[in-house]
Amino acid sequence: MLDSIPLAGPVRLLHPEVVWLLVIPGAIGALWGWRYWQRRRDARRYVLERTTPGRERYPLTGALAGWLCVIGALVCVVLAVARPQARVSLVQSAGIDFVILQDGSTSMRVGDVTPDRWQRSTAWLRTFAEALSWSQERVALALFAYRPAPQVRLTSDPNAFFFFLDYLQDEPPFRLEDDTSWDTNIQEGLHWGLRMFELDEELYGRRRSAKAFIVISDGQDWGEEVGTAIARARDYGARVYVIGVGTTAGGIIPDVPPQRYREPYPAIHSALDRQSLRAIATAGGGQYHELGTDRDDAIALRILSDVQQRAEAFQRDEVFQDLYWPLLCGAGFFLCVGAGFVRDRTEQWWQLAVVVGVVIFLL
Repeated sequence: MLDSIPLAGPVRLLHPEVVWLLVIPGAIGALWGWRYWQRRRDARRYVLERTTPGRERYPLTGALAGWLCVIGALVCVVLAVARPQARVSLVQSAGIDFVILQDGSTSMRVGDVTPDRWQRSTAWLRTFAEALSWSQERVALALFAYRPAPQVRLTSDPNAFFFFLDYLQDEPPFRLEDDTSWDTNIQEGLHWGLRMFELDEELYGRRRSAKAFIVISDGQDWGEEVGTAIARARDYGARVYVIGVGTTAGGIIPDVPPQRYREPYPAIHSALDRQSLRAIATAGGGQYHELGTDRDDAIALRILSDVQQRAEAFQRDEVFQDLYWPLLCGAGFFLCVGAGFVRDRTEQWWQLAVVVGVVIFLL
């Protein structure tokens, strides 16, 4: 099979080897032109030679108009078989990519908010997901304590996201008795969030979408490693939005199940570290919100609106659009119009024979 070749301008042919068949409608067109010239010559002669009570008027083409439509239909059929494709520019919204980092450390089990911090935060995640249109947005979800635990890669399928919300809505997957569940390692979550963006680019290419992190946590002391992770996110073009959950009064972390031959753990108090979370949002170029200070849907829409305003409005993609079916529809249109000009049954049969013969030849 021959390779497709570009024509002048934004058009290419997938099967250029059939273009020579245009000589068929070209030959019929030449014959049509000769017949048209004869018709006009005869009309002028009749006007000069015949004497009539009134001025005679002769149609410009008469039944020849039907044959002209047949020629147009044949041209459309040949071009359709050549499979032309036109380059078109698609302008669409650049979209938004969210990576949600949900704190799953032990302190998220504290009940200073109803029913506890974890269930309160997953309820907000459900409200946020319901506020999305899921047409131009993609969402990824990762949990973190001492180590991150990615759950959902970037997807525009709401079913995948809601499935994990249903699975995780009661309690974090990190066990109380595991030492690693007692740390809130936001910087490691941000590193993994960036890795999710990079992996998506490796698989599907660069997407000129607005990128944002949504960190839901009860707090973490500000440190140099957190600043480094935020700087990497800003260099990548992603903003960090922080959702605080809990109260400054705090509460006691639930007791660890007792273990044989080990002293019981002392009671540990946990409170919302509003100052650190606000500092993370400020350094990340995003916003800080706190659950309970406003309606959940209002917070979700405020974040979504801010990201949309900062995003590139549009992205332009060039694709090739197949003209096969439009050309066939054009051929059918010419035939329908041409049939209205033909009055002689013999000419109708001749036109039908020409069209059927060319189609059979092409097939």
